[in-house]
Amino acid sequence: MTNVQTALNGICPYFTMFPLDFPLSILKRRARAGDVVLDPFCGRGTTNFAARLVGLRSLGVDSSPVAAAITASKLTTATVDDILTEARRILAEREACHIPTSEFWKWAFHPNVLDALCRFRETFLEDCTTDTRIALRGIVLGALHGPKQKTFPSYFSNQCPRTYAPKPAYATRFWQGRGLEPEPIDILAVIERRAKRYYGTSSDITGAVRLADSREAEALQPDTPEARFDWVITSPPYYGMRTYIPDQWLRNWFVGGPDTVDYTNRNQVVHSSPEDFAANLRQVWRNAENVCAEDAKMVIRFGGITDRRANPLDLIKSSLGDSGWRITTIREAGAATEGKRQADSFLRTKSHPMVEYDIWSVKQ
Repeated sequence: MTNVQTALNGICPYFTMFPLDFPLSILKRRARAGDVVLDPFCGRGTTNFAARLVGLRSLGVDSSPVAAAITASKLTTATVDDILTEARRILAEREACHIPTSEFWKWAFHPNVLDALCRFRETFLEDCTTDTRIALRGIVLGALHGPKQKTFPSYFSNQCPRTYAPKPAYATRFWQGRGLEPEPIDILAVIERRAKRYYGTSSDITGAVRLADSREAEALQPDTPEARFDWVITSPPYYGMRTYIPDQWLRNWFVGGPDTVDYTNRNQVVHSSPEDFAANLRQVWRNAENVCAEDAKMVIRFGGITDRRANPLDLIKSSLGDSGWRITTIREAGAATEGKRQADSFLRTKSHPMVEYDIWSVKQ
């Protein structure tokens, strides 16, 4: 695959991600024509995008609205001209009804930029069902916050991390202490550059994404009763990682969440104990087994974080007990790449990479 063909996978940063090569290599080498792929913890949609690249249909499910929106942007087909036309139309015709006014928002975005972002946000909340709007929403999500560039602006915010959202109190002190005032950004220029990067090519094969909790049986149901999934390729949350929404709160605001940080953990796998965590995963595996073909295969990439006293391999093996799946192979996947690890997205100091595993299983 060329960089042009795979560029869309990078439309929006997301800290819980495995490399595209993981699902892509499995599907390219082992999938059959017509196979259908499921990812019950789809995150930013890497498995679904890989399925699209090899010409397979897929379903991605995630309880995070941010994850669902990012995945949707990778499964749509839109032209650069249509994206730009829609962006111009929204900015010309729409008036923002509500613009956040707290100190954080005044320092995070230039007033003109924030006004435009609110126009986009309210438009998408009313209707984001067309391919063009789904693509445009994904582009704006990816550009919502990030570092200042030396050449031309790539992000809409004041100086920020690109992968996770800044916490309001700390960020405000940071900007004020350094005199970093938000600058006016040519929003359409940023959108145009990103549209050309991510939507220069297209594919007829697409898939679907569903905002739902995979612990609920109906979340994984195919669109038609007779349909069955042939592959499950996924990476569930690692034990102890539960701040997905708080760490993505700005993007979560853009897709309909509050304009303050929400620290609750609704609709997420529980982390109260290793046993409860494994039981929650087991329910997902059972739900997946119920909608899979008889010869279906499931591949799980799983690891851990160093501040949790739980062996990740023991956890994932426990979750697969009495799940309808039989483990066939366990392979070490190496240590996750520095700077792209799930663990380091949640810890104040960098941790030593833990070994990750690929667990292969088949329906019993």
